[in-house]
Formats: sequence, C-alpha cells, structure tokens
Amino acid sequence: MTVRFVILGGGPAGVQAASHAARLGAEVVMVERDVIGGSANLWDCIPSKAMIATGGVMSLMGRAHRMGLLPMEASLDPAGVTERIAGITSHLATGVEVLLASQGVRLLRGTGRLTGPHQVTAETNEETVELEADAVLVATGSRPRVPAWCEVDGSRVLVTRQAYPPPEMPTHLVVIGSGVTGVEFVHMFRSFGSEVSLIVSRQQVLPSKDPEVAAALENDFLRRGVRLYKGARAVGIDLDTAGKGATGGSGAAGGSDVTRDTVTVRCDDGRRIEGSHALLAIGSIPNSEDLGLEEIGVKVDDGGYVPVNHHCQSNVEHIYAAGDVSGKLPLASVASMQGRKVAEHVMGLHTRAHRHLDYDKAASAIFTEPEIADVGLAEAEAFAEGRKIRVTKVPFAASARALIDGDPRGFVKILSDPATGQVLGGSIVGAHAAELISVIALAVTANLRVTDIVESLLVHPALAEALADAAD
Repeated sequence: MTVRFVILGGGPAGVQAASHAARLGAEVVMVERDVIGGSANLWDCIPSKAMIATGGVMSLMGRAHRMGLLPMEASLDPAGVTERIAGITSHLATGVEVLLASQGVRLLRGTGRLTGPHQVTAETNEETVELEADAVLVATGSRPRVPAWCEVDGSRVLVTRQAYPPPEMPTHLVVIGSGVTGVEFVHMFRSFGSEVSLIVSRQQVLPSKDPEVAAALENDFLRRGVRLYKGARAVGIDLDTAGKGATGGSGAAGGSDVTRDTVTVRCDDGRRIEGSHALLAIGSIPNSEDLGLEEIGVKVDDGGYVPVNHHCQSNVEHIYAAGDVSGKLPLASVASMQGRKVAEHVMGLHTRAHRHLDYDKAASAIFTEPEIADVGLAEAEAFAEGRKIRVTKVPFAASARALIDGDPRGFVKILSDPATGQVLGGSIVGAHAAELISVIALAVTANLRVTDIVESLLVHPALAEALADAAD
C-alpha cells in the first residue's frame, strides 16, 4: 500500500522528510507558502552567514599587515551584499525544488490546514486542493518574537529578517538580546564599521553557554569597541527626529536642514541607550496557529509548540511535528534529522535497528569572530550535577597553524569521563570552530574515548591538532 504523506512547511525538516520518504516509496505532497528550504533558514541563517562572511573578509584585510602585507582597506557595498545574498538563497532554493521534483514530490504553493484527522485542505492562488493523508508532518517553523512594548517599523526598529541587509546601514546599532542571534548581529555590524551597543539582560552574553566561552567573546567585543550594558532589560523604544540645522545631504539643493533620527531604548534599571537603529533578537514564536491542530485533538502548549515524543509524534499518533514548531533545539541540523526520523517512522523503519535522535548530542555554532562551537555536556552543567569529569584545554596560541594564519585567538576544551576516557562534550573558540567541532561531535555521538582522538594521525600543520592535544 502506498503511504500518503502530507507535509506542511518546506523548511529543513519538511524538505528532509519529503525527500527521504519519497525515496522510501511514499506518495508525498508538500504545502509551502513561501520559500522552499525554509524561511527561517533562507531568510535568517543563510543571509546572516553570508553577511558575516563579507564582514570576515573586511576584518581579514584589516589584519593584512600582520601577514607581511601593506595595510589594506575595504568599503562595504550594500547593494552588492544584497545581490550576493539573493543569488545564494535563490540557488539553494532552486536546487531543493529540482531535487524534490526529481523524486516525485508534489509541491503546492499556498497554505495548508488540517480539516479532519486525515484531511488537509491546501489553498493556493489557483485552487483549493483537498488531500487525504495517512500521516501529516507539521513543520511550519517560527517567526521573530516582538514584545508588546515594541513597535517594529522596518526602518529604524527592526527584527532580524529585516536586516539582511537593513534599508540603510546603521551608524549606531542597539542590539536587544545577547543570545546566539544577538551576538552574531553585534559581530556582523561591528565588522561593517557600525558602532554597536548590546543590551545584556543577565551578567554575561550567551547566558546558556560555558562562562569561559562567553568571557572570550565579551573580551573580543570590548576590544573592538562594542558597548555592553549588563543586567539591563529593555522595556521600551522611543523614536525621535531632531533637526540639526546643518546643510547638505541628499535632499533638495540649497541649505535644507538635515535631520538626525535617533532610537532610544529604555531599560528597566533606568538606563537609556541611544542609537540610529535598534534590532530585536529576543527569540522566536512558533507558526502553529490557524492549522486546525486543536480542532482535531492535537495538543499545543501555552507557548504554541506541539509537544512530541522521540519519534516526533504528537499526542495524535499519525500527526508529527518537527523543526522549530516542535519546541526542540531551534537548529536547522536538528530539524533536518527530525525530518529524516519522521520519514523513517512513517514508513515503518523504526521497527528495525534504529538510533533515536539525542538532542543532548547536537553540535551548535555561533558565527562570531572568533567562532564558537560546542557539543555534548557543558562544564558548568557537569559541576551543577556534581558529576566527576576531566577537563582539558589547549589554546590555539600553541598551534603552529593558528600562528601561520595570524589568528591564534581561542582554545579547545574537551570534557571526558575520568574513569573510562569517554568523550562527553567539548567547546571550541577560534577560527573554523564550526568545522572543527565535528570531530568532537562524532566522538560524543559514537561514544569514542579521548585515546581515539589522540591516536588519530592528523594533518600537520592543522588547527585540528589542537583537538588531539586537548584529548591527550
């Protein structure tokens, strides 16, 4: 019997589920209203990393004198950056669409809604399509959270998706939120030459990360002139336009006044931070409304997430949820793996030897400069639990490759079980951390020991040698 599988949402979870299920023989229909590949991915993740890469080249040119070169300068071309981002996202989205079409996945451009336990209605610009489904995956993603005290105008007060790049480059950007997204924007716009202030509601940036890792990033921000406002929580934003009485600008000729637009962010402790633009980076909310979930008995929690089990099933066994809407780790890599596991469960492969998705072993990265990446057990978490661990740390300043590349910032830290030598987790701060963490992630996932890393014959000179040194 052919399994009829309907997927709501074409992000990383939906795409992976559709592709894998189609290869396994399912009849797959995907309903997506925006971009295939995921709005969060192609409107957030990919554009931000493309802009960070541009800023990275500018920073590298600024360090050229350390490499025996004459000083070099680069100026930002906002139109060029916009064109570059559009080209990358278009290429990726088109590639995914071609792949799914080649596998027989039917794509409906529009919105979908559950109208019965096994019925989905898709509304497109041309027609209404009634679908029968043996299984349904809800992978509708999320959108930036906007608090009640803030009015986003898309010009001077922005959410993240309005800043790739923004309508105009900020002279002074006030970033609200010091999590992963917030610190990436701080790094990005500081690289472009903007003054940046960061409102940190707690006493360290990246409050969920290793304090030593967070301290390394804070020190780099301070070295680059970023202003940190710790222990401050934003509670309001005021927009002001004040005439300066100056002449010039791009307006009418002949002495017209130039205005100075300012944004003032008010904090709960009375501090007021003024800039030209403000950016909200305070999390996201799931796109779970108007899907008909609760009408057919699917549980949705108070935050709008669909609770799932280790198969990504909701409380209604043939209705699955994956990606941001499932309330698990909001990472594209996690969403993709969830989609794969859903496809296997829908097609019955879970009855064979099957490894469940372990969210505690998911690697993550922050694309600041230096980069930050971690996986598995964190040092602070182990100490809080009273767990005995072995912690070894090696600075990149001891790495020949880091010195050759002119960037010895950061370190490698590995956590292991002192009795068995099993690798439990690790953190990396430094160049290419997002790539290097894969070695530790594999060790954590496969339950390898530190000796397995130490005895690997690695390339010399290479940054990865620091991993073996830390494992030794």
